Amino acid sequence: MTHPVAAIDLGTNTARLLIATHHPFRQLLLKRTITRLGGGFSRESGLSSEAMERSLAALSDFAAEILRHGVTRVRAVATSAVRDAANGREFCQRVQETTGIKLEIIDGTKEAVLTLVGVESIIDESSGDLVVFDIGGGSTEYTLARDAVPVFTRSLPLGVVRLTEGKAGAAEMEEKIGRELTLLRGELEKEGLAGRFAASTLVGTAGTATTLAAIQMRMGDYDYRKVNNLTLQRRDVERIYAQLLPLTPQKRLGVAGLEPGREDLIIAGTLVVLQSMEIFGFPALKVSDSGLLEGLILGV
Repeated sequence: MTHPVAAIDLGTNTARLLIATHHPFRQLLLKRTITRLGGGFSRESGLSSEAMERSLAALSDFAAEILRHGVTRVRAVATSAVRDAANGREFCQRVQETTGIKLEIIDGTKEAVLTLVGVESIIDESSGDLVVFDIGGGSTEYTLARDAVPVFTRSLPLGVVRLTEGKAGAAEMEEKIGRELTLLRGELEKEGLAGRFAASTLVGTAGTATTLAAIQMRMGDYDYRKVNNLTLQRRDVERIYAQLLPLTPQKRLGVAGLEPGREDLIIAGTLVVLQSMEIFGFPALKVSDSGLLEGLILGV
C-alpha cells in the first residue's frame, strides 16, 4: 500500500482537505469547512482578521488530521482571496508558523489546469472538447480542453462571495456576470475559438455545481459518487433558481441538498451557471465533484 498524501485547497469560501493514496488513487479522508476567507475583504487591508481566524482554525484541524494519518507529502494552495489580498503573503507566513502548512499562492491559470486534471480523472466523456468551469468564492475559471490538454484558459472576477457582498441584488449580479462573459466571448471570437467553445461539453465543478446537483436529486446526505457525471439540463437549473430566489437565506436551508453556509451565495453561483449556459448556448451541464484537490494529488 502506498503512503498517504494530502492536498489542501484554501479557497475564498471553503477550506478543503483531501487525504488519499496516489498509486492507485484512493480517497481516505475528505473534510471541508466553510470559512468565508473572502468575507469582509477590502482592497486596502485585504483579508479581515475574523476571516483569517476562521481559516486558521480550519487549517489547524487539517494539520492534526495530516499527522494522524501519517501523511508523507502535503501540497497546499491558496487561490483568489489570498492572491488578491494586500496581506495575503503575511497570512501565509502566519499559517506556516501556526500549523506547519506551507501554502502556495497559485494564479488563475494554474488553478484551472490543476482543476482540469481532477475533472478528467472521473469524467465519462471519452472524446471531444470539454469546457470546464470552476465557480469559486473570488473568481471563476473557464478552460477549453481536448484530451486533458488546455487549449484556452481564463480566470474571471466572478466569485460568489464577491458578487454577493459587492452587489445589491440579483439584477446587479446578473449585469456584472453578463458583462464579463460577453468580454470572454469576444476574446474567444478573436482567437477563432467561439464556435468550438460553444460546441463543447460543459462541465461544472466546485460548490455551486455540486450543490445544484444535490438539490436536483433532493440529496439528504451528500454522496460525491452520485454527483459525478450527473447531467443537468438548462431547464433544471432555471427551475432551481426560480425555487431559491424568492426564499430568504434562512428558508433556503430547508431545501434538500443545500449545504449550510451557501444559503446566501447560491443565487450568485446559479446566475453564473445560467448566464454561462445562455450566452454560449450550452443546453446542459455535466457535474464533477472532482477538481482542484484531486488535481493537486494526481497532477504532480
